[in-house]
Amino acid sequence: MPTMPSPRLLHRPSLSFILFCSFLVVLSIAGGASRATVYGQFVVRLVAVLSLFLLALFGDRPEVGRSRPVWWLLLAAIGLAVLQLIPLPPALWQALPGRTLVVDATMGQPQPWRPLALVPGTTLNALASLIVPLTTVVMIDSIRPDERRLLPGVILIMIVAANLLGLMQLSGSGFNNPLINDSVGEMSGIFANRNHFALLLALGCLLVPAWVFAGRNRGRGRAVIGVGLTLLLLMTIVVSGSRAGLLLGALALAGSLLVARSNIRRALRRAPTWAFPALIAAVAAIVAIFVLISVAADRAVSIQRIFEMDAGQDMRGRALPTVWAMTLNYFPAGAGLGSFDPVFRIHEPLALLKPTYFNHAHNDLLEIVLDAGILGLLLLLAALAWWGWASVAAWRRPADLADPALARIGSIMLLLTVLASAFDYPARTPTMMMLIVVAASWLHGVKSGRQG
Repeated sequence: MPTMPSPRLLHRPSLSFILFCSFLVVLSIAGGASRATVYGQFVVRLVAVLSLFLLALFGDRPEVGRSRPVWWLLLAAIGLAVLQLIPLPPALWQALPGRTLVVDATMGQPQPWRPLALVPGTTLNALASLIVPLTTVVMIDSIRPDERRLLPGVILIMIVAANLLGLMQLSGSGFNNPLINDSVGEMSGIFANRNHFALLLALGCLLVPAWVFAGRNRGRGRAVIGVGLTLLLLMTIVVSGSRAGLLLGALALAGSLLVARSNIRRALRRAPTWAFPALIAAVAAIVAIFVLISVAADRAVSIQRIFEMDAGQDMRGRALPTVWAMTLNYFPAGAGLGSFDPVFRIHEPLALLKPTYFNHAHNDLLEIVLDAGILGLLLLLAALAWWGWASVAAWRRPADLADPALARIGSIMLLLTVLASAFDYPARTPTMMMLIVVAASWLHGVKSGRQG
């Protein structure tokens, strides 16, 4: 008698899950840039709006308790952007720090009502960009619990596909994405920036254990594939040319072993006591061997760039005093979300002038304070405080969580993103915005009975 398929296989995927997977594909194609003028921004935001429209008409009602802290932080960010666009009386606006240049330029003419943001267009774009995390959190909170367990595997597929695209670029295929401002000849995968690509690969290393030990499919075949995927992602980071990626990749490898420690010990429970340390040493040795092979083959671009002078890195260091002075000049009101480029041109000293422009501070934590002032600083500190509190709970009180492993993975994913933001701006890309929301939702990870 033929066996009947399990009831779970008979379930049709929910609309939220279908839209999430579709949105992930769109982000893989068009969500890898932070520049406001690229075509990909229009595509991503249009799909986000359409997805929200479909969810409102035909989707399940989102369970806000699944991601309550994410909702609060996201609504606070939206409110901050809206606040910066509200016109202010001339006397109040002129009293804000850093506005004297505009007043002097009008040569004593009567002043109109102006918003807090010096460049309202960039702040409006920043507000529009938040449609991506808003759509993501609605999708995540509308997906069925059984489908949520599939998300690490779905995201890992996207990361592996991006990895393969990066390897094609390395081979000299000359692939150019017209939807983002990628650099032809640079290995950046689905992003316009190789540092953002390296962060994505590091996050992929963290997701491998979640896929290997998902559900009841914990055979040796998955374990072997998982080790192979981790090595592939790490070696791609080595050849990507991202120096920061080396640190992120090492931390991701350590984090993945930490997350999978209990599962590995359980799998080796019948093995000798020395088997677990020997396995860790073997993994480290294999990684070291592959790195040495890459160095010998002159492919370890990330390692080579550590010992080379880089004009972009030098510019970041040279511009830091100017950026810091700007931050103090506009504090506590801020210059306006997204206004770094035009505002930096006002303050840029002659010694820093060059043919290309300095698009961001390359320290997103500092740029948030520059753009949003004390309110941005408080919001940033609130987000970091919640991350710290939730991370402690994820590691010390796993009984309170629906999936402790996913919560810990979410904690490390957010940590790596914050570290990457200290020297770049990955969170400004739509793809990373989505992954940040997913990671934060996993970190919150309360049980269904505690979602009040």
